[in-house]
Amino acid sequence: MSLASPRLRIQVCGPVVVERDDERIEHALPGRQGRLLFVYLVANRHRAVPRAELMDALWPEGGPSATDSGLSALLSKLRKAVGADALGGRSTVRLSLGDAWVDLEAAEEAIHRAESAISLGEWARAWAPSLVALFTARRGFLPVEEGAWIDERRRALDELRLRALECYAAAGLGLGGTELAGARRAGRELVTSAPYRESGYRFLMEALAAEGNVAEALRVYDELCTRLRDDMGITPSAPSRELHARLLR
Repeated sequence: MSLASPRLRIQVCGPVVVERDDERIEHALPGRQGRLLFVYLVANRHRAVPRAELMDALWPEGGPSATDSGLSALLSKLRKAVGADALGGRSTVRLSLGDAWVDLEAAEEAIHRAESAISLGEWARAWAPSLVALFTARRGFLPVEEGAWIDERRRALDELRLRALECYAAAGLGLGGTELAGARRAGRELVTSAPYRESGYRFLMEALAAEGNVAEALRVYDELCTRLRDDMGITPSAPSRELHARLLR
């Protein structure tokens, strides 16, 4: 089974899914540790990974399998699953996937496209890629696993989710009409997920005001002021104050 196919699709956010030519093949991965090894190599596929790094990722607290021979056995099983031509190296290991589609990479590329479109005020062009990034990020990274490298990836993915929410909210506000509801929901999710990130409050305020709920938008500003004052002893930033003044006018 070779992973060099251009029709290979890999999902590492949420349940691990490997699809080749529309056929699901992740069941061939060698157990839980094999899936972790595969995902680690996928996430680092653009570089050669030292064996010691792989051992730290798979067995951070050691254990009977945390030996070079244990890693060799796992790599051998993984090589049988994915094809000898896809997995190479001795002192370092590299997974060759060709032009495979990987959801994590697609989300990162999508958020860059969305942010670029937002900076140009091209709301319609930003809308779809912001949702691509958002839906991927919401699935989470290896939800049932634990580990320092997993936590690091989760933090990066959560930041991507917040950026996607900001793009989606901005696109919704720019498009107006029926998209205002989506902008409002994105603003509320931002406020809940990152209560000290003022952009969420501003998007929510603008969406509410655009829907005719100016009083509710002003209440959101009061909530921001109270949170920042009570928790951090500061006042809202200039953009938030300016938006508040504009709504009062």
